[in-house]
Amino acid sequence: MSVLDVEFSDGIALVRLNRPEARNALNPELIVALANCWLQLRDDDSVRVVVLTGAAGSTFCAGFDLGSYIPLLTGARQAADEWDRAVLAEPDLPARATLRDLDIGKPLIVAANGHAIAGGMEMLLAGDLRVAASGARLGLSEVKLGLIPAMGGTARLTRLVSPALAAEMLLTGNPIDADGALAAGLVNYVVAAEKVEEIALELAATIAANAPLAVQAARKVMRQAADLSEAEALALESAESKVLAGTEDAQEGPRAFMEKRPPVFKGR
Repeated sequence: MSVLDVEFSDGIALVRLNRPEARNALNPELIVALANCWLQLRDDDSVRVVVLTGAAGSTFCAGFDLGSYIPLLTGARQAADEWDRAVLAEPDLPARATLRDLDIGKPLIVAANGHAIAGGMEMLLAGDLRVAASGARLGLSEVKLGLIPAMGGTARLTRLVSPALAAEMLLTGNPIDADGALAAGLVNYVVAAEKVEEIALELAATIAANAPLAVQAARKVMRQAADLSEAEALALESAESKVLAGTEDAQEGPRAFMEKRPPVFKGR
């Protein structure tokens, strides 16, 4: 059984963590699989949107596997197989797997069909849109284990919620529930667990139907603007708009509208 499943349909890549027996925790094999998967999806121009979810169960992802990866990281155990050796040989793999140090360059929708804890929460924070299961708990529990969220959690959470909530979650290690995350603006939708993937795929289909270069440009400006002055952000917006104006898709969109037909965007 593969620890990671990937399905493709109409410009959408559905990535599913597949270790339900271990709450979809990130062991060395899954870390390697995810790290490689993200690179492939980044470089695949046929993929317009990515949806990340977990195999059915109570947990979307419980973070890094405390029985396999963490002891390997701390030196409490020696490498036992090719996955262990790969993680030790490439220390950047966990950061790539959790999207701390890699931007796939296209929209990522995280469909948290259960609890998102520690590294699972950090992958949720790396998304552009988030759908969470009703009753799911979302949290960064690392301080309870003598660690800190080192896969983007400390840096990203403070950008996405209020300073007060970020401080409470990071310093206590206590989670919030999905409804609390919705009220805080951290997630876009809270639905029944069995509906999470469906809603995420509906969002993905809507995005995939749009002009891919325009979507990527909007995402780029949106993500980078937080680190820029207003003048710099406006300059970036203008530069991206100028590039898009010269594309075939920018001609196709208005033409299709005037001809009252669906546009056929080709990403060029």
